[in-house]
Amino acid sequence: MSSDSAASARADLARWAEDARENAADLAEVLGVDAADYAADPLVALPALEDYVSRLPLDEFESEDWFGLHGDLAVYLADVLVRRHDAEWQVVSDSEAPRGFRYLLFARALDGVVRGVDPYDVALDEIQHLPIEVIRMLAHAETALGLTKGRMDGE
Repeated sequence: MSSDSAASARADLARWAEDARENAADLAEVLGVDAADYAADPLVALPALEDYVSRLPLDEFESEDWFGLHGDLAVYLADVLVRRHDAEWQVVSDSEAPRGFRYLLFARALDGVVRGVDPYDVALDEIQHLPIEVIRMLAHAETALGLTKGRMDGE
């Protein structure tokens, strides 16, 4: 894909970010979380999402099921990072990505350095290390962004 694709994505970034936020809110609603409670704090959906993923028949999943779960986890993670840590979406050119760019979230770490993370990569990593634990996924992203004093494995 060309830099024109990345430029177009940057122009549409606000709409894309709003769609991601709405998808996370829709997920919370499907999980039975009160919309007003979720609007006040996305972490209120954490127990319901954790319970939901723990009950999924993952051994029966087909490709489309994994794709949907991946998207659900990524948008929830992103919503938490945006709303609780003031993370901001950015479009970053990436010649390795199928579209030639990626959507990353950037936040100011505890040490003052701005760091980025791809919530889709974090969600994929969680899916690849069963059982899925949403709290571990959140911790992984927060640590990668330097938002906690902890360290990730291998550092």
